[in-house]
Amino acid sequence: MNDETVKKYLKNSNTHIVSINCALKSIKSNVIADFIYINDKDIVISTNNIANPSDLQEIENALETF
Repeated sequence: MNDETVKKYLKNSNTHIVSINCALKSIKSNVIADFIYINDKDIVISTNNIANPSDLQEIENALETF
């Protein structure tokens, strides 16, 4: 990830968490996103439970909207 992308996600991390949780709620998932951690190459999203593939797909879709 380049610095501009990292800054974009960090600046709006609360908005991303809300968006992710709304998306997960819409599919009636029991998973809740807690926080976003960004390292050199990845975005790591901490959740309260282990996410299944459909949860992960919703998280990816929520992040792509930004």
